[in-house]
Amino acid sequence: MAGGRRLLAADFAMSFMWVWSSATNGGAYNPLSLLSSAYTCDFPNFLFTLGARVPAQVVGAIYGVRLILSTFPGIGRGPVLNVGIAKGALTEGQLTFCIVFISLGLARKVKDSFFMKTWISSLSKLSLHTLGADLTGGCMNPASVMGWAFANGEHITKEHLVVYWLAPVQATFAAVWVFGILARGKNNEEKSVASKKDATTKLKSAD
Repeated sequence: MAGGRRLLAADFAMSFMWVWSSATNGGAYNPLSLLSSAYTCDFPNFLFTLGARVPAQVVGAIYGVRLILSTFPGIGRGPVLNVGIAKGALTEGQLTFCIVFISLGLARKVKDSFFMKTWISSLSKLSLHTLGADLTGGCMNPASVMGWAFANGEHITKEHLVVYWLAPVQATFAAVWVFGILARGKNNEEKSVASKKDATTKLKSAD
C-alpha cells in the first residue's frame, strides 16, 4: 500500500508539472532547445540564453533532484555511463543531433497542429531514449543530467562534462547548421519553381 501511495504522489506531481510547463509562455527545461533557437538569433539574445537561461535551468534541475531525493529517498541515481567516454559522447551526440533536427523540421513543417507536433516529438524522444538507454541513459538534456550528477558529486568529472555537455551542445549546433543549409536549398528550389511558373503564366497571357 505504501508503494501505491508513492505512485499516487508521483502521478499528482507529474500532472501538476506538466500543466504548469504548458503555461510558461516560452519557458523550457532543456538547454539544447534554447541553444538551437538562440544560435540563429542576435548576439545579445545568445549571450542572455547562455549566461542566464541555461544556468537557471541547471539550478532548477539541481533543486528538483534534491526535492525528489528528499521526497522519495533511494529512488535512483540518474543516468549511468556504461561505455567509454568516446563512445558515450558519440552516442549522446548522435541522439541529440537527431532530436534537434526533428524538432526543427516539425517547427518548419507542422506549424498549425500542436497535437501532431507533440505526438511526433514525444514518440521521437522516446525512441531515441530507448536506443541510448543502455549506453548513456539516452538523456539529450544536460541540465537534467547535471541535477543528478551534482547530487552524486560527479558534476565536475571528465565523463560528465564531455558526454553530457560538450557532445550534445556541439551536436545541437551541427544540427542547426545542417538544417539551415538544407532549408535554404529547399527555399531556393521553391523560389525557382515559382519564378518559372510566373514566367510561363506571363508568356501565356502575352499570347
